[in-house]
Amino acid sequence: MTTQWNIAHLTQEEEALAEQLAERLSISPIVGQLLIQRGITTEEEANDYFHPGLSKLHDPFLMRDMDLAVRRLNKAVGNRERIMIYGDYDVDGTTAVTLVYKYLRHTGCSQDDLDYYIPDRYDEGYGISNRGIDFAHTWGAKLIIVLDCGIKAVDKVAYAKSLGIDFIICDHHNPDETLPDAVAVLDPKRTDNTYPFEHLSGCGVGFKLMQAFAMSNGFDQKHLFSYLDLLAVSIAADIVPLVGENRILAYHGIRQLNSHPSLGLKGIIKTAGLEGKSIDMDAIVFKIAPRINASGRMMKGREAVDLLLAKDKESAKEQIANINEYNTERRRLDRVVTEEAIQQLKNDADLENRKILVLYSPNWHKGVIGIVASRITEHYCRPTIVLTRSGENISGSARSLGGFDVYKAIEYCRDCLVNFGGHTYAAGLTIKSDCLEEFTERIREFANNTVEPEILIPQINVDTEIPLAMVSDKLMYDIKRMSPFGSGNEKPIFVTRHLINNGRSKAVGVRQEHLRLDITNLERTLRPINGIAFQQAKKNISMIQQYKPFSLAYTIEENTYHSNSFLQLMVKDIHLE
Repeated sequence: MTTQWNIAHLTQEEEALAEQLAERLSISPIVGQLLIQRGITTEEEANDYFHPGLSKLHDPFLMRDMDLAVRRLNKAVGNRERIMIYGDYDVDGTTAVTLVYKYLRHTGCSQDDLDYYIPDRYDEGYGISNRGIDFAHTWGAKLIIVLDCGIKAVDKVAYAKSLGIDFIICDHHNPDETLPDAVAVLDPKRTDNTYPFEHLSGCGVGFKLMQAFAMSNGFDQKHLFSYLDLLAVSIAADIVPLVGENRILAYHGIRQLNSHPSLGLKGIIKTAGLEGKSIDMDAIVFKIAPRINASGRMMKGREAVDLLLAKDKESAKEQIANINEYNTERRRLDRVVTEEAIQQLKNDADLENRKILVLYSPNWHKGVIGIVASRITEHYCRPTIVLTRSGENISGSARSLGGFDVYKAIEYCRDCLVNFGGHTYAAGLTIKSDCLEEFTERIREFANNTVEPEILIPQINVDTEIPLAMVSDKLMYDIKRMSPFGSGNEKPIFVTRHLINNGRSKAVGVRQEHLRLDITNLERTLRPINGIAFQQAKKNISMIQQYKPFSLAYTIEENTYHSNSFLQLMVKDIHLE
């Protein structure tokens, strides 16, 4: 299926404004256009965008219930009550637990009065568990701070309350109509939200609690800001929009990650082969986050927190070795389950008419089904739910693409579910064991009624079309200033037409599956530019080597090899002309 390119266009008035902005800021006119497309129209807004300042963070007390949360936390710390930090087993949850635990220890909480708990993905499942509450009660906790989950845990919070345990909930998922009866419910997605920014990660909400705690006690926030490397990892891994407050936090967190990361993260950076390299959001998503996630996916999420809290190289080294083993096994299982899922689809005679893909095997490993759902969604351009047996029930992960709210689709089938949670494009769910067939039929019905046909066509949203002559080192460095890139501030994608092989384009890779491009303009008047197109050799190599003209959709990257940097096109798609 040919990918559709949706090329954005500016009005004449916007083009004039972009030129003025580029001239005032001494940047490429193309980047001036990109700023306008991102809603940045003034020199002041552009300076804030290029230099996000921590002074622009919102007052944490603007968040609903923050005053109640800080009052209860201050009481617990002052009276030396035992506090349990409870978090989800994914990257967002484990980084959140690490950040809150670290800061409370730094500000004076003793090790005897503070502990952390990560539920077992397989025995306890997502969110707050009775086992976790019982553990906290036996240990003597009077307060539980829960991070990256808990917004729907009405019964669990009531149970804890019956044992004399209070809750402060720090979550960022969509709530139900009834909130848990906690001392404080911090969630910028509450329907009565008063906070100016609703897209914080779970770790971000925990950070705001610690920021408010610091302010209420007159602590200098400088030390708290030294934990922003953890927060940047959570923002990248949880794919929250990289705008507003998240952009500020990620910008400074990545600087921290590159200059002096915490000992645990430094160990992960080394084992991921990133030492001495510039770490960006992609490096976090594809190298760092999977290793943190591997612990919760394969064994115990607590081990990830143990690593992130490591104080000496020896303990960090031991934890990293364990997590590397988990990551290797996770990758093997990911490959096996993906192959089996694709085989299921090949056996589906009605695949072409499916508007949502629902895949199930009782033998699939629960820890990799989210990754597999992402792969299938990307490959087949369909919202996908991957399910497996989990105890007496069936657990699943859902992924979607632009234009279809998979969370609402799952909510439509909620009477078939034990629980569910998530966002527009990613969700988790647990289905009653006898409801699989009904759930599949109903969610397909929902998709058939709501998925527009154009959603199922692979699409690339292109920022602008430019001639090859405008691709330059100056443009590359100006684009680099727009980082960090992520959801809501994506890397600019360009289209350039009328290109030709300069003579050295060839297939590369173990199976000759990738395409290394050596391109120039049709007239051959410009210096050639290199490009790489992953998984596109089979489809395109023959025509390109026959010197047929083509167009590219691509991003502009800085590639470093043996300490030398050079411009390279990262090709998203190729159209033969």
